[in-house]
Amino acid sequence: MIRRAGVPGTGKLCSLSFREGKEGETMNNIKLAVSEGIALVTIDRPKALNALNSETLGELNECLKELEQRKDIRVILLTGGGQKAFVAGADISEMVNAAPAGGRAMALLADEAFCRLENMSQVTIAAVNGYALGGGCEIAMACDIRIAAENAVFGQPECGLGIIPGFGGTQRLARLVGKGRAKELIFTCDRIDAQEAYRIGLANKVVAKDALLDECRAMAGRILSKGSYAISLAKASIESGMDTDLASGLGLEATNFGLSFATHDKKEGMTAFLEKRPAELTDF
Repeated sequence: MIRRAGVPGTGKLCSLSFREGKEGETMNNIKLAVSEGIALVTIDRPKALNALNSETLGELNECLKELEQRKDIRVILLTGGGQKAFVAGADISEMVNAAPAGGRAMALLADEAFCRLENMSQVTIAAVNGYALGGGCEIAMACDIRIAAENAVFGQPECGLGIIPGFGGTQRLARLVGKGRAKELIFTCDRIDAQEAYRIGLANKVVAKDALLDECRAMAGRILSKGSYAISLAKASIESGMDTDLASGLGLEATNFGLSFATHDKKEGMTAFLEKRPAELTDF
């Protein structure tokens, strides 16, 4: 089906070719599979190294919009199709002739999808299975957790193309690795391997390529065994707290701490702990 979606801040409409993202169905550039509370979202343009064009960004946003409403899904894994790339960047062929207004519109389209990924109540894990350059590094940074295969390569090469990172790179990279390292990576356009990404805090873990999805699913399983509503409150506290001063962040944490006391999971979790039995946590 064809849906119309607005490009934020422009008043314009763009056409998005999108088939309903139900389990087992695919869109043009996005694959979705759901199993046991985990959604696997695959950006699937392997011939283009999964480069992000407007159609792919629109499909991703629509897919995430549906997933964030589903109570049967608590963890979302994001990866790239094929053997070489997670996401090798934005689609240069689409941007080469774009005017300033077109560049801004594409950045805002990416921002809508990436902010949705960052702020949805479910936990999001990037399974970085190859090149994560430009927009690929930026979408990985919008996820809660990044697990990198040994062959993963990260970088922000935009300044070498005469532009700047436009999908969140100038903002999220500094928050993850510090301002100095972010400036170095953006100004030099240097690529770093998975181990260096782990060393500086860009990747949470590095695993063998063949074990990547298994490791992501294992981590998802550990997350699923915990209180999902509590995790969503913790995520909201972290995300909002990063954008404010410490005192305000602590106030938000105290409020959400109090909210968690109104849940079934709080009563069940504490009672199970005192009774020395496994807890049955069901809130979401």
